[in-house]
Amino acid sequence: MHAVPSLADDPTWFLPFGIIGMVSWGFWLVRKLLSATARPTVNDYRTTTTVVVPSYHEDPAVLVRCLGTWLRQDPSRVIIVLDVADTEAQERIEAIGDPRVEVVMFQHRGKRSALGCGMRMVDTDLVIFVDSDTVWDDGMHDAIQMPFLDPVVGAVSTRQNVYLPKTSIWRRVADWIIDLRYYDYAPAMGRFGGVICASGRTSAYRWSVIKDRIEDLEHEVFFGRECVAGDDGRLTWLVLSQGFRVAHQDSARALSMFPDTFRAFVKQRVRWSRNSYRCYLTAIRNGWIFKVPIISQITVMQILLTPLSSTLAVAYVVVAVDWGSNWTALGVAVVWLFVGRGIRGLSHLWRRPEDLWILPLITLVVLFIAGPIKLYAFCTMNKQGWLTRSADSIGGEGQSEASLSREPVGEQVGESVAVP
Repeated sequence: MHAVPSLADDPTWFLPFGIIGMVSWGFWLVRKLLSATARPTVNDYRTTTTVVVPSYHEDPAVLVRCLGTWLRQDPSRVIIVLDVADTEAQERIEAIGDPRVEVVMFQHRGKRSALGCGMRMVDTDLVIFVDSDTVWDDGMHDAIQMPFLDPVVGAVSTRQNVYLPKTSIWRRVADWIIDLRYYDYAPAMGRFGGVICASGRTSAYRWSVIKDRIEDLEHEVFFGRECVAGDDGRLTWLVLSQGFRVAHQDSARALSMFPDTFRAFVKQRVRWSRNSYRCYLTAIRNGWIFKVPIISQITVMQILLTPLSSTLAVAYVVVAVDWGSNWTALGVAVVWLFVGRGIRGLSHLWRRPEDLWILPLITLVVLFIAGPIKLYAFCTMNKQGWLTRSADSIGGEGQSEASLSREPVGEQVGESVAVP
């Protein structure tokens, strides 16, 4: 009987895995360097702005708190599109009595329909889209306008973080992951005007660029089904497809409510991943991908191929150990997973060094997102739905004002957190 060949006896077995790893780290290093040398735009450009807020069964306490941070920065108008059932929110907003705020009661048919309703009321140079659970850091409104001094800028992406992340372990995890996106990815693409998704939590658009594309937003069809979510990616690519730039303004910072439970965290990631696949595959199919900088094209391809590359990498190591009983190699691979994740997380740890203790959890969560979640999302990308909001609940799942009850000392509601 012939012995089963051992991969451990062949020193070249790890070569494909090593090449994939080197390419991945090479792209990361390039983006890291580009992001590290990017600087926010600073000038005196100011113009008229309309803030459009689609709000579906939001916790009224959350919405009113967020509204206060928008109004303090003096936009020209704030249009809040409430669902017809959200009468408590309507009463509380109207009781504020601010003439800049307009409440529209609308039968929601998804977030895109509410956005379209608000967009048809815009009469200013810029429109700023804001989620109903997002607060603005001081100076956000002024900073987000500055890149529009350049007439080729059609949209501006903002810096994002989690609101009061220490109130939940899953908010801390989300803040770590989001930090890396806005430290190491968005600024690199923004340097060349190629941000591939200006987050709907807060982003700004030149009204003249998108005013004729409302129907394209509301009624996007992907393989025979009308899209419900993914409005921010759709708007971003409608701008890029016209040859305009999508800039990133790191000094414009927004903080959003995130789920405080693992269940809701996973639902949110599934929705985001489905949106990404639909958005980027549409950009490839329509040829829009060739209108963006090469760094943006590479980022899109990495996102699309993540489920395949991560699954193959894990399978390759497992097979190697099973066939060769090379437990030392497995140990080295596991240690490198954590060390590598720590290196990639230095941007966040610089800001929040106290989060070092959650590095093992972050490593496992990132693997879970890159593998099972993204693979499931890819296979079900045309399944439409919001997942974390429903007609029979108030507020997003795990995102009510009551979920902030574990608020830590020194990080009070509305307090601006310094960013290095």
